[in-house]
Amino acid sequence: MNPLSDRINNLSTSQTLAMAALARELKAQGKDIISLSLGEPDFNTPDFIKEAAKKAIDENYSTYSPVDGYAELKEAICRKFKRDNNLDYKPANVVVSTGAKQSLYNIAQCMLNDGDEVILPAPYWVSYYEIIKMSGGIPVEVPTSVESDFKITPEQLEKAITPKTKMIWYSSPCNPSGSVYSREEFTAIAKVLEKYPNIYIVADEIYEHINFSGTFCSIASIPGMFERTITVNGVAKAFAMTGWRIGYIGAPEFIAKACTKMQGQVTSGANSIAQRATIAAVDADPKVLNYMVEAFHKRRDLVVGLIKEIPGLKINVPEGAFYVFPDVSSFFGKTLRGTLIKDATDFSMYLLAEANVATVTGDAFGNPDCIRFSYATSEELLTEAMRRIKEVLA
Repeated sequence: MNPLSDRINNLSTSQTLAMAALARELKAQGKDIISLSLGEPDFNTPDFIKEAAKKAIDENYSTYSPVDGYAELKEAICRKFKRDNNLDYKPANVVVSTGAKQSLYNIAQCMLNDGDEVILPAPYWVSYYEIIKMSGGIPVEVPTSVESDFKITPEQLEKAITPKTKMIWYSSPCNPSGSVYSREEFTAIAKVLEKYPNIYIVADEIYEHINFSGTFCSIASIPGMFERTITVNGVAKAFAMTGWRIGYIGAPEFIAKACTKMQGQVTSGANSIAQRATIAAVDADPKVLNYMVEAFHKRRDLVVGLIKEIPGLKINVPEGAFYVFPDVSSFFGKTLRGTLIKDATDFSMYLLAEANVATVTGDAFGNPDCIRFSYATSEELLTEAMRRIKEVLA
């Protein structure tokens, strides 16, 4: 008899983390693996942020922090929301958590009852589905394709709405597709949502600053959407602070209070030193990140160019984040070097075995025709990875 709970037995393992672990294992065995599986910037945290952390240690910020975050950090986050997103949040609307992943989990636990439906434009970030499921919600996938730039249309959204729909969750720039919704596209989506005032929106904006489109729009800034949007952000991706584990939300006050109550019973306040360092990060002019964004932009162009030279791979030009999400379905049903490729998972495992390149199957993101490459690594490694892939697909 299995003594574990149904909850954990029904939970899928994160496929991005599983692939990264497998790549590390093969590397330890001496295999020359190029890992394009994890969404982690290959830059170091900027020095001015590290200095703020050192100062916090010297000033003895070593006791429990308030459950919802230091007042000074919440004020800095409000200034950031105003400056970058034209959103008027007050400290009472802000909750700081141990990474944006905890922010999302708090929201699901506080908002969803058993049987509530959550619309997920697919592809979606791998953990949305499992967090919603674990919280009693029912994920409702709305498929998109490389042809539609992996964005849903207002018509698709309207069709997916039922009397049980409670929320819609999405990321823009999107992980895994890199797609960025424009203000016009959000305005059209908002028109549909206006008819359904009980549907709440989770807007995951963690990749906001890694954006090559020249514009960024928060759906909460569209008239009528502010009171029903929970804006999720953090410092992991843009500031190369994945290990510092700080995420935050801006939300209607009753939701912020509920998330604080939940967090108070689970983890309490986020790391005190990391919070003090985050004040420096969110108060900084986003221009300090330009060198990273420019490097990602160059890599995007490099990888898209190289993928376009590989017959059988279809790709859009992603406008943000640091991923490409090519459609590999033309290989399904084919035998490559003695391996039958049935689906994206087979394709991804084939690349690992034959090319020594780790990617993540699109199945994990709700799109079984694609695979995800992260280009958060050097141009040399990216060029070599694409050379190997081209060779084993020839």
